[in-house]
Amino acid sequence: MGSDFIIDVNESDFEYEVLAFSQNTPVVVDFWAAWCQPCKVLSPLLENLAQEASGAFRLAKVDVEANPNLAMQFGIRTVPTIKAFSTAQIVAEFVGDQPEERVRSFITNITPPTTYNLELEKGQSLLAKHQWHEANQLFSELLDQHPGDPALLLGMAKSLLGSGYVFEALLILRNFPPSREYAKVDILLPYAESLSGLKQNRLSNETDLDTAFSNSIRIAANGNIYASLDGLLDIIKQNRRFRGGKAREVFVALLELLGDEDSQVLEYRKELANALF
Repeated sequence: MGSDFIIDVNESDFEYEVLAFSQNTPVVVDFWAAWCQPCKVLSPLLENLAQEASGAFRLAKVDVEANPNLAMQFGIRTVPTIKAFSTAQIVAEFVGDQPEERVRSFITNITPPTTYNLELEKGQSLLAKHQWHEANQLFSELLDQHPGDPALLLGMAKSLLGSGYVFEALLILRNFPPSREYAKVDILLPYAESLSGLKQNRLSNETDLDTAFSNSIRIAANGNIYASLDGLLDIIKQNRRFRGGKAREVFVALLELLGDEDSQVLEYRKELANALF
């Protein structure tokens, strides 16, 4: 399979490559068949996750047509069937194609936390507490070890925005690699670009709402995000289409920066919905 973490197994080596190997490292077995259409979606996803995990688990692939005795031994009635082994025992399983988030959760539940995962969780906790400078330092250290990692880059960008380092944050956001984190990059960009415009005196000041918008950006940059949200909400209530929806986009970006763990975010989302509809 071109990877130390992904192997094809058969009836002759299953006991050694799966059962014995699982005494030390979890093994996820993908029971598949060439004619199986869902397998063509699920198998590449499992392979990507195995590569990402870098040895936290092994992916063993079993062609059920070439290995009917294994299929019979483990009661495989449909493919794909996924079974996770630890200490030679089945510890989790599912049948059929599943959404990526569920497959990721399945893998997370059968693998021990790595140092990377623990450090990433710590960084996300610092972001949730709005400890921007501490988060910035941690994500910087982690990126030295894992350069280009999308989850770390997103955390770094958030910590930079929270600390007011907009140009450094924009450099990350505008050059972000394709990944599942990219949707959040799109959410954050309107605030980053507006803050950049403020620092370069490029924001419009033609109307009172323009002035109010600039003040809201300035207040957020100074660390009072809640007051900034209040100001943006007032703009939206007066003109929902202000600057092509820019106030709404920045409002949503600031909520993303605060994080859903913030106790006030849900209430602000409700207020935004009421203002828009």
